[in-house]
Amino acid sequence: MRTCCSFKVKSIPKAKKALLQWSKAFEKVIWLDSNNHQDPYSSFEACLAIGEAQRLISLDEIESFINRQPDWLFGYFSYDLKNELEDLVSNNVDELKFPLMYFFQPKKVIVLKGAELHFQYLNAYQDEIEEDFVHVSELEDIEEISLLRSNPIKIKMRIHKDAYFEKANRFLGHIHRGDIYEANFCQEFYAEGIQLDPLEIYKKLNAISEPPFATFMRLDDHYLMCASPERFLKKVGRKIISQPIKGTAPRGKNKSEDLKFKTELEHDEKERAENIMIVDLVRNDLSKSALQGSVVVEDLCKVHSYKQVHQMISTVISTVSKKKNPVELIKETFPMGSMTGAPKLSAMQIIENLEETKRGLYSGAVGYFDPNGDFDFNVVIRSILYNVSSRYVSFSVGSAITSKSDPEKEYRECLLKAKAMRKVLEKG
Repeated sequence: MRTCCSFKVKSIPKAKKALLQWSKAFEKVIWLDSNNHQDPYSSFEACLAIGEAQRLISLDEIESFINRQPDWLFGYFSYDLKNELEDLVSNNVDELKFPLMYFFQPKKVIVLKGAELHFQYLNAYQDEIEEDFVHVSELEDIEEISLLRSNPIKIKMRIHKDAYFEKANRFLGHIHRGDIYEANFCQEFYAEGIQLDPLEIYKKLNAISEPPFATFMRLDDHYLMCASPERFLKKVGRKIISQPIKGTAPRGKNKSEDLKFKTELEHDEKERAENIMIVDLVRNDLSKSALQGSVVVEDLCKVHSYKQVHQMISTVISTVSKKKNPVELIKETFPMGSMTGAPKLSAMQIIENLEETKRGLYSGAVGYFDPNGDFDFNVVIRSILYNVSSRYVSFSVGSAITSKSDPEKEYRECLLKAKAMRKVLEKG
C-alpha cells in the first residue's frame, strides 16, 4: 500500500527546518517534533504527514479504518468529544470553531529517525519520492523569509482576576462539600481581527520551550501551534503508557536558584497530592482494559526540567489483550485526567458550569495511529489556536484546584504557563 524509501541527512536541524518549510505548500499538514528528547518510549525525532487521501470524522469511521485497512492516520480529538463518551453537554462560547475531531489518511509520511529520512508514500504517489527529497534537500540552506509579518497582538482575558478568584472559590466550595477532590480550571486568552503567519508563530513558540510533544497542524483554515510537554496515551504492541503532568515551577535565574525551585517542587505536598490524585485516576482508566495485575506506576512525581519550567510527571503503564481495539482504549481514557480532575465525570460537569468558553481542541489530543495499530497522542496544552477565516487567535491555560489551593497562587501559575504564548503573540 505504501512505498518506502530512506535517505541519509547531513544535519538533523537543517532537515527539520527544510521539512517544515516544504510543508507550507500543503493544506493538510501535521508535524510532530520531539525536540531531541529521549525517553524509553520515544519513537522518532520528528514526523510529517502531508495530504489527505481519506478523511475520518467519527470514532466509528476510525475503528472501521483500522480494522480493514491498516495504515497511518493523523489527527486530533477535541476535549468536547467527552460529550459523545459521557452524558455531558458543552454550551459555552466557541469562537475557534474547530471540528469535534478530525483524522486523515496522509498521502505522504516522512519520518526522521536517527540520521535518516524515511519516506512512506501511498503507492499512487511513489513516483514523487525522489523529487520531493531533492526539493526538501534544496531548502536546507535557504534562509526562510516570512511574507506575512506578525504585528504585536493585544491579548484579552476572557476571565479577569476578580472573576477568576470568585470561580476558584466556587471550585473550592465543591471540593469542601465532597463533590470532587480536584478540578482543572482553565481560562482563555484571545484576540480578534488577527492576521498572522502560523508557521512563524509555531517556530518561535517551539524555540522558547523545545518540548517533547511539539506539534504544528494545518487543516485548511484551522491551525494549531503546540508546545506540549505532556503525553496523553501511547500504545506499543500490548503495552499502554500514560504520563500525566501535575505540578509546575519556574526555572531559576541561576543554577542555585534553579535547583532551589526544582527541589521545592519535588517536595511540595500540594503539588505531589495533585499528581498522585491524577495518577490514581489514570490507573483506574487503564484498569478498564488492562490484564489483571498489569497496571504499574513506573515513575511517581518525577520532576523534569524544560527551558521555561520544571514539571512533575508520573508514568503509568499497563498491558492489554492482543485483541484490544485501539479506539476502545481512547474511549476508556479520554479526556486525560490531568485536564479534568477527580472524580472525572463530576469534575467535567462542574468545569462546564464555571468555565467561560468551550475548550475545543485545547485539552484534547493530537497524534497518530500507525499501520500496526499502535498510537501516540499528546495533550494539547501550551498551545495557540488560530482560525484564519474568522481571524480569531486563542490560547488557554489552567491549573489544578484542590483543597489546599490558594487562588492567588493558582492565578500566578496560570500566568506562568501563559508566558510563552503571550510572548510570541504580543511581541510579534
